[in-house]
Amino acid sequence: MYPVFKLRNQVKHYAWGSPDWIPELLGEKNPDKKPCAELWMGVHRDGQSQTEYNGKIISLAELIEQDAELYLGKTVVAGTASLPFLFKALAADKSLSIQAHPSLEQAQAGFERENSAGVSFDAPERNYKDANHKPEIICALTPFKAMAGFREIDEIRALFDAFGMESLSGVKAALDSGLKAFLHALFALPPEIKRRISDHATMQKRRLGESRPQYRDVWETAASFAEQYPSDPAVLSPLYLNLVFLGEGDAMFLPAGVLHAYIRGFGVELMANSDNVLRGGLTPKCIDLQELFHILTFSAFKPEILHPNPFKYPVKCKEFSLSVIHDQGVWTEDGPAILIVTRGEVLVVNEESNEKTGIRLKQGESAFIAAGNAGKFSLNENFTLYVAGVGSM
Repeated sequence: MYPVFKLRNQVKHYAWGSPDWIPELLGEKNPDKKPCAELWMGVHRDGQSQTEYNGKIISLAELIEQDAELYLGKTVVAGTASLPFLFKALAADKSLSIQAHPSLEQAQAGFERENSAGVSFDAPERNYKDANHKPEIICALTPFKAMAGFREIDEIRALFDAFGMESLSGVKAALDSGLKAFLHALFALPPEIKRRISDHATMQKRRLGESRPQYRDVWETAASFAEQYPSDPAVLSPLYLNLVFLGEGDAMFLPAGVLHAYIRGFGVELMANSDNVLRGGLTPKCIDLQELFHILTFSAFKPEILHPNPFKYPVKCKEFSLSVIHDQGVWTEDGPAILIVTRGEVLVVNEESNEKTGIRLKQGESAFIAAGNAGKFSLNENFTLYVAGVGSM
């Protein structure tokens, strides 16, 4: 018998998190309005899920270690010894840092380098928490605003022309040598000019919105960043990164090396099992520009808005796949998988057993489905659930 296990998951309380969305999903109160940023579902050591097995509470990683082939399947075990993905609910009330993630080769080299140098895992300057890459997909549960990928150079130049400030002429001129030279010049600005950028963004927001109304979101976003990070040159990031707006159910895939930031919204996020982040602004945390520039892809990139077809989001990634099911359906793919209910209530029945009952999941609850199991999702009133599965290993 291939069982289905209900999960207990950790909530991460980062400063940018919303005090409302994750507690509402979980049906919990948050009287102190503590920011709840992420709900982690998986086996990553910084936030392992737990489950009940033989009357004891153990981590999902410990469960899988008992019989990796049973729980992960032969194909996954041949490719990796662990669950290859990390699933999250993400609730951004404020902007996350501008960031990018390394390729697999870059992550392996960086992890080994920092280990050899004796950099503590808790050190603020630590870039690589593991040896894995972190391609990811974000799917909106509410209207979701983000930045992702460099704009075309001609558009960046036009936006800087509209923004004004003679002291940015050198930054604009650097565009002639490409995006890497441009970003170098921006970060190399003296502190007094960085402060003036924020003042200019705040004071000129109305004028810019009237003279270039097609870019009103750009000016308003830059002004909001100026209030939060008044001496950060990344206040200008909406001028060189694409603004992306996701409606409910829309998704966006981000490969390695793409500069991005989630600005505001609630969604489910699925990625390779990694927490490697290289930051490029809008954060009080450590920014390692040398390493960031090493992993960035310096070319224009505008992410495609993805929709399920018919229920799976079209992403080619060996570590994971994301699906959404509304009101009725049968999960027939080989596991392993993790599902979370975002609306309503559902019954998960293990079709390989003769039991007539299954595990009932309410909104906010999640479960791990072992490999080889065909999980039947039976309707109770109505529901929406998201399923994280394995891609083509």
